[in-house]
Amino acid sequence: MTTTPTPSPAATEAGPTATAPRKLTRAEKRAVEAKTRLTSRWATGRALVMAVLWTIPTFGLLVTSIRPEESIQTSGWWTWFTNPEFTLANYDAVLFGRNGLATYFVNSIVITLPAVMIPITIALLAAYAFAWIDFRGRDLLFVAVFALQIVPLQVTLIPLLTIYVDLGLNNSFWTVWLSHSIFALPLAIFIFHNFMKDIPRSLVEAARVDGAGHVRIFFTVLLPLLIPAIAAFTVFQFLWVWNDLLVALTFAGGTPNVAPITVQLAGLAGTLGQDWYLLSAGAFVALIVPLIIFLFGQRYFVRGLLAGGVKG
Repeated sequence: MTTTPTPSPAATEAGPTATAPRKLTRAEKRAVEAKTRLTSRWATGRALVMAVLWTIPTFGLLVTSIRPEESIQTSGWWTWFTNPEFTLANYDAVLFGRNGLATYFVNSIVITLPAVMIPITIALLAAYAFAWIDFRGRDLLFVAVFALQIVPLQVTLIPLLTIYVDLGLNNSFWTVWLSHSIFALPLAIFIFHNFMKDIPRSLVEAARVDGAGHVRIFFTVLLPLLIPAIAAFTVFQFLWVWNDLLVALTFAGGTPNVAPITVQLAGLAGTLGQDWYLLSAGAFVALIVPLIIFLFGQRYFVRGLLAGGVKG
């Protein structure tokens, strides 16, 4: 005679669904699939190959920058492995020589910092108004601001330059600051607006119930959550302004008191073509600041994601 086993009291109390796995949501399934694809061996292999391919030109540039002038002009950088030579004369010449980059390096810092801070400050305020303040024509105005992104930068150079000349502002830092701010505002407003709209409305409503006004809501509720967007746009805008040649050359000219480092680097390959072997050293001098900003920006970007996360 077969007897049916009696379930234990714990199993009876837990019920039939106690051991059933929780059904994943669609977003969780996509996250699992993405993690599986990104952590596979094939994905790791492709990432390594891409990293090597991107690193080889930069490594070649670094090797060239530390080779003597004669070796640079007579052989390729890969011959350094069979005949290693090391010198800092190129860096000394490119920084403190007759056409040194030291002054232009300082000019680039003076140009870049305000050209990053000004559009971010204005764009944050404008994005808050578009996202959380109701006023007549808000949607139409936002579409107009967004549409400005399709205007080619080159189309605006002559009209802006004419205005600056009429105002007596040409060949100064102000013209470069204003121009970069103007060109960056449409994209910055669009990014910050979309990021603000993803913030739960319950947070803003709770602050309003507590008596907070627009200023307090912006600085105490929204601004800490906007750190990822601010960090990302800061990195992009910094790299764009630091590496810019067209805007700086058009509005600041080529005079040493206002021209950035990119203008002098172009001179090494152009009117000063006899110094072309210094380009590799000059490129690394120009590269060091964006590289530091990018690395630190990545860290703060991740930190902002963790600090600004909202649990649903």
